[in-house]
Amino acid sequence: MQRVAVINIVGLSPSLLGPSMPRLTAFAQKHGMQAFPPAFPAVTCTAQSSMLTGTSPREHGIVANGWYDRESAEVRFWKQSNHLVRGEKVWEHLRKKHPGFTCAKLFWWYNMYSSADIAMTPRPLYPADGRKVFDIHTQPMDLREKVKADLGPFPFPSFWGPGAGIACSEWIAHSAKWTEEHAKPTLSLVYLPHLDYGLQKWGPGAPEMTAELEAIDRVAGELIEFLEGRGVKVLVVSEYGISKVSKPVHLNRIFRTKDWVQIKDELGLETLDAGGSKVFAVADHQMAHVYVNDPSLLPDVRALLEQTEGVDEVRTAKEIWGGDIGEERAGDLIAISKPDAWFTYYFWEDDAKAPDYARCVDIHRKPGYDPVELFIDPKIAAPKLKIAKFLLKKKLGFRGLLDVIPLDATLVKGSHGRDKVEDGEKPLILGSPVPVERAEDVFGAIVKAAEG
Repeated sequence: MQRVAVINIVGLSPSLLGPSMPRLTAFAQKHGMQAFPPAFPAVTCTAQSSMLTGTSPREHGIVANGWYDRESAEVRFWKQSNHLVRGEKVWEHLRKKHPGFTCAKLFWWYNMYSSADIAMTPRPLYPADGRKVFDIHTQPMDLREKVKADLGPFPFPSFWGPGAGIACSEWIAHSAKWTEEHAKPTLSLVYLPHLDYGLQKWGPGAPEMTAELEAIDRVAGELIEFLEGRGVKVLVVSEYGISKVSKPVHLNRIFRTKDWVQIKDELGLETLDAGGSKVFAVADHQMAHVYVNDPSLLPDVRALLEQTEGVDEVRTAKEIWGGDIGEERAGDLIAISKPDAWFTYYFWEDDAKAPDYARCVDIHRKPGYDPVELFIDPKIAAPKLKIAKFLLKKKLGFRGLLDVIPLDATLVKGSHGRDKVEDGEKPLILGSPVPVERAEDVFGAIVKAAEG
């Protein structure tokens, strides 16, 4: 078999290639570029699952980065078990046909307890005293200490939050080289998230993006050169492009005015009681799953959504996917924003009553995706001092909140999630030996590259 590496450069789209990305542009010119319509919704977990199973959310069930679990009555975001993804994975398909086939899955999502031979993924430790200790999870388990001994600890603050930057993508690229040198996997899946950060903070075309494009071009270019030098065929893919946005839409606040959302007072702050709400939204970038626990309200909810400024379309899971696990997990209605808008999870009306997690980086507790976590609140006079005091308290064993995240959704300048985007904002694949017309076709492109 031909050994293959698939490098997932999140947010890469045709409009970004050019002078600021000379290495990737040259790679595209040499090996070919195809742009394709994004998966729906065009978010990380859905797009990756479609690529790696060759199926849609109807079959694999990943309807967003998170959704409402009706049985537990909880919103669950950024879960990591690969058991959530239904269907045969590309490495399982190839392993059945080719004895000795191995796969290394490096920081692609749903990486825990997968059947890949080697896996690495971010995973903090959560001791019973309330601390969160940055770390990674690996398979085999003893790989964790071996890779950290050689590469140093994973720079977790650069993976998400106000400190997000190139350091984590550099570490992941080094881990791919390390894995290649130690294991020589038949298939390497490598996730480089860097572009996602700046494009959401500043938006495509912003002057700050020049340095961001140059940084990931260097990291990806060096990794490609290393892999090709060892006889590995490289494919470059992306999950989605990112669009300029300026209009946050707060669906849960709108539902609250109708007395559809149930709010719980917790020590003077407000939280969303999803199980007790008649209607609520689980927002994920430019799409939102709207769950209607009171079926009699369904016509009214749809009518309200269709009249809401910033909402472009309202669909149902049955209309999109038609039954199966996709419909089971999805909202009763699915809202899609206009190209220049996006959906927040915000449900409070008074910032003084916002839940404590709102001002923190807390991707699992929030009932929706929050890109404002990329910012430090500009109202904080000395943010570095505040962070230093928090870290000192943490080191001394005291609990505390690193509450530095603003509550101003207008800060966000880029988003994604729509499946109808301009050609320059479509995801792409570089180096594919076969036509790719949708995310599901990446599965076949990987198989063809490996089998020749």
